[in-house]
Amino acid sequence: MGAARAEVAVRADAELGEGPTWDESGHRLIWVDILASRVHTFAPDTGRRTVLATEQHVGAAKPCVTGGLVVNLRDGIGRYAADGSFRWLHHDPVPGRRGNEAMVAPDGALWAGTMFYDDRPGGGNVTRIAPDGSATEQLTAVTVSNGTGWSPDGHRMYYVDTPTLRVDVLDFDPDTQQAGNRRPFVTVPPGSGSPDGLCVDADGCLWVAFWDGGAVRRYTPDGKLDRTLELPVRRPTSCAFGGAGLRDLYITSARTGLGDPPGPDGSLLVVPGIGQGRQEAPFGG
Repeated sequence: MGAARAEVAVRADAELGEGPTWDESGHRLIWVDILASRVHTFAPDTGRRTVLATEQHVGAAKPCVTGGLVVNLRDGIGRYAADGSFRWLHHDPVPGRRGNEAMVAPDGALWAGTMFYDDRPGGGNVTRIAPDGSATEQLTAVTVSNGTGWSPDGHRMYYVDTPTLRVDVLDFDPDTQQAGNRRPFVTVPPGSGSPDGLCVDADGCLWVAFWDGGAVRRYTPDGKLDRTLELPVRRPTSCAFGGAGLRDLYITSARTGLGDPPGPDGSLLVVPGIGQGRQEAPFGG
């Protein structure tokens, strides 16, 4: 990686930081602290930060095309309007289960994952919330639903169920918005950490955060590892490009289970000018 180094963008003690997303309309980064039930924003140009407290654990927060945020909560998918009012889009409470990572597909639909608090094998799923609010289950029998992304041409979908120690790829039909033929794309050697959140850059390469691996790794479109970015945190959780020209890589991290770590664990990190990202679509509903 040459001289590229991660810096602390926001010094924080997030218990479980996750889901960085660049909001171009507000020129800000959105990220969550799942177990603290907080949605954070950070504007790198001004340093301005905001915090929204949610009433439930929040696995992801994404900007909406008409303003406000769509959120993946413990009991389903909801939306905070620009005035702060809340309504459910897909209320689906299951005892012991919560929302985890989510990603907006190129058509503006939200693909939202779930998991059980006790990591119950096969207890989670992935549901697609269309811009019109309709919900359809897309993946079943997953354990810890995490990173999701699409290739630049929209014909591949990448997906991580963390305990499998794999990044999978699925064929994706942009016309029907259906994914199928799921198969391994990257298999992670034991002891290298667990794949967590990911993003896809303008070259179609995957940047994957490795929980307990202290690194973000980049894989080419043919699944070859070509870059490793060592980080000053043990548990990076996800990454996204942001900033001017989408050239800075932002990385969330967690401190849960680490006691009182001496480093910036739980902070939001940034690696300036490391690559060329792609703008994630806002939720279209």
